[in-house]
Amino acid sequence: MAPSLSNVYERRTERTTYTTKDAFRIRTQSSTKDSRPTEASSKDSANKPAPSLDRDAPATTLSPSKKGKKAQLPWKPQASLVAHTTAPLASRISCPPLASSLPQVLEPPPLAGLPVEAQESAILEDLLYAFMGFEGQYIRFVESYNPLEEKDRLAGPSFRISPGLDLSLRDLTSTMLDMAKHYVAVEAFIDVHSREDFGTINHALCASMRRLLKDYLVLIAQMENQLLTNETFTLHVLHLHVLPTSNTLFQLYTLAQEFLRKNKLLEEDLESGDDSDIDNLIEQLKDGGDLLGGKPKIQKGGNVLRMLTERLSQMSGDPAAAKVLGGLLRDASRPYMAMLNEWLHRGGIRDPHMEFLIREQKSINRDKLEEDFTDAYWEKRYTVRENDVPPQLEAVKDKILLAGKYLNVVRECGGINISKEVQNVPLTFDDPRFFTNISEAYAHANSSLLNLLLTTHELSARLRSMKHYFFLDRSDFFSAFLYLGNSELKKLAKDVNVGKLQSLLDLVLRQPGSVAAQDAFKEDIGIHMNDQTLTRFLMSVVNVKGFEEGMAENVPRRTPTAKDDAEEAKKMTGYDALEFKFAVPFPLSLVISSKTVVRYQILFRYLLSLRHLENQLVNSWEDHNKVISWTCKSKDRKLEMWKRRAWTLRARMLNFVQSFMYYCTSEVIEPNWDSLMEKVNGKDKSGKAANRTVDELMEDHVDFLDTCLKECMLMNPKLLKIRDKLVTCCALFSTYTSHLSRTLCTADKDLAGTPAAIEYLQTFYPSARHPIPESYKSYDPRAVEKVTKDLEKYEENFNRHIKILLDALDYYAATETVALSRLCAQLSMASEKGGEDKML
Repeated sequence: MAPSLSNVYERRTERTTYTTKDAFRIRTQSSTKDSRPTEASSKDSANKPAPSLDRDAPATTLSPSKKGKKAQLPWKPQASLVAHTTAPLASRISCPPLASSLPQVLEPPPLAGLPVEAQESAILEDLLYAFMGFEGQYIRFVESYNPLEEKDRLAGPSFRISPGLDLSLRDLTSTMLDMAKHYVAVEAFIDVHSREDFGTINHALCASMRRLLKDYLVLIAQMENQLLTNETFTLHVLHLHVLPTSNTLFQLYTLAQEFLRKNKLLEEDLESGDDSDIDNLIEQLKDGGDLLGGKPKIQKGGNVLRMLTERLSQMSGDPAAAKVLGGLLRDASRPYMAMLNEWLHRGGIRDPHMEFLIREQKSINRDKLEEDFTDAYWEKRYTVRENDVPPQLEAVKDKILLAGKYLNVVRECGGINISKEVQNVPLTFDDPRFFTNISEAYAHANSSLLNLLLTTHELSARLRSMKHYFFLDRSDFFSAFLYLGNSELKKLAKDVNVGKLQSLLDLVLRQPGSVAAQDAFKEDIGIHMNDQTLTRFLMSVVNVKGFEEGMAENVPRRTPTAKDDAEEAKKMTGYDALEFKFAVPFPLSLVISSKTVVRYQILFRYLLSLRHLENQLVNSWEDHNKVISWTCKSKDRKLEMWKRRAWTLRARMLNFVQSFMYYCTSEVIEPNWDSLMEKVNGKDKSGKAANRTVDELMEDHVDFLDTCLKECMLMNPKLLKIRDKLVTCCALFSTYTSHLSRTLCTADKDLAGTPAAIEYLQTFYPSARHPIPESYKSYDPRAVEKVTKDLEKYEENFNRHIKILLDALDYYAATETVALSRLCAQLSMASEKGGEDKML
């Protein structure tokens, strides 16, 4: 009895295997794809035993049935082409209809009625469909999944298995269905992130993922071949084959989900957003999102590489995951490295999607530098996107920025052959030559630009020329210019003829005997009239926050108003408003920028004010030695003592101005200038050759000017105000000398009314329409008292302010600027009241 049962069992097993294969072919053609069976399948079905016929009955019942007209209608699903997107390789075939829309007549038999072997065979077939993102007969999408919704596809479908499946098969099937979910989600991720607005780095990442999915599909095809040809192929064998690929797809899926969460493309992320949360709003703004609920910032460029790098670091303990993520990072970094090499070796940017760490503002170009050369070209045209820097470039981002900026300048001057291809450079981040490439490119760019500035465009000669004009070095031409333009410069600033002054300047610069006649850059100098006084301009630049206690009582606290500025502007003379402008060609305008030229102009106006005040005091000295009212020795001892006091005050004032001039030129500008020229010529403090960079050169130039401004007391508001009061006092006294000369003609009893006095007074009143006042023709005994009081006011004002200045110099020399101690020592003589008695 047992042998016969065994034979029956073997025959049934063989028949069952044959029936399963037939069923596979029939369902493929009928139940899911086409409702019309072929002739071969109909014949096979007719010759099969009863169990097989019962299982495949739905596939053969496509002819009209007796159940009604509705069951007689054929089910004809159709595919169509979807609209084009910016992702060129995205699938354009419409999604197949859901299995839930399948007519009841085409539904497969329940699993509970099939033996375990038949269940396994059917589930194997359905798994292969599910692995490619389709529904099978017994494995279908959950009802909440809609393949037409992009968010559902990005999240991946969840599958449900028809009831009645063996528990062991169900557990194994559920485990492998996760891979099907991952595949669908990753494929949707690739279709979305391959769109144009996601940038080239995302495109490269998607291309790398697509290659992995191609290997996955090859594996599925191999598994299908095993199912058709290998009778021993089981669910366990399939699980063993797909396990490594399943781990790869899991890594791709988790990475894709992280990108989607960052890009706010998942539905749960959008629903969980709370606009009332201030912290979330601030974080959203930092990430570049829209506060009004618009489209969030897309993670691209350096952010993509940062996320890949961070995930690779997290998964470093998993060799398989590290290999997958390392390959993705390597492939995604290739277009970024192409942009980096273009920037490092040519100074150009090819970044249509704004992914590179360097941002270019094309609105700032060199065409504007010829009209108004500013530092915006250098500081603002190329900047670093701080939030988009890959971790691999974080330490060298400044060097990368400078290398490209240097080469960009050289390229715009025609110093780089852009037609030559960049060769022998690293193409990925993991190349051993990666950092060496950046360092060598930076060194080459720096040396190229330095050579262009120092050799081709003669930066040193240009700086020496500016020193002649702005610092009045070897300024014989300037003395001649002040002499010729005195009549024009004495006018109010608004009445000065700038064209006439420019002609006079050109005349003295081309004088054969002048030092400036040999200057190659004399054509670049020009005349300009400023609309603010030097002190008011400096006070608007310097941030006045208050002064130390104990010294504040000497400083007025009234804030200047716009009305005060207008009144001062009306009183400005040509001497107060005169300044030079200097035309600087590109690329020297990078070093001699607008900020540096303004500093030059401030120092020039400061030195000009001292030079003009010195000339005024020298004219007063000439009057004291030539005018008869001063040279005539009076019998009145009181009047003679007054004259000596006036001479002494004038001498102290002249000493004060000349000490200031000497300090500013010989002890501040000259030493700092020598130090600057050593740095420009590439030498360190010891005189040895040093490797200099263009940025260091620019910083040294600005530091030189800032040091001069600081040591000349132009950046300290307290010292600036005190110095301004002293200069104003000296200027008023020098202009008051002519009035004193006329008053002395009436104060001296022996001189009043004499022909010599009348002849001198006629120089002030040459026309008959303005005769000499009668008060000047006769002796006035009260004149001595009047001029004595006026002189005492000048003495008191000068002595008080110079004492305040010396105290302030002592304080700031000990706390801020040591160089001020030298000026304090030089001014000590002018401050000694005892000096009057000694000179008398």
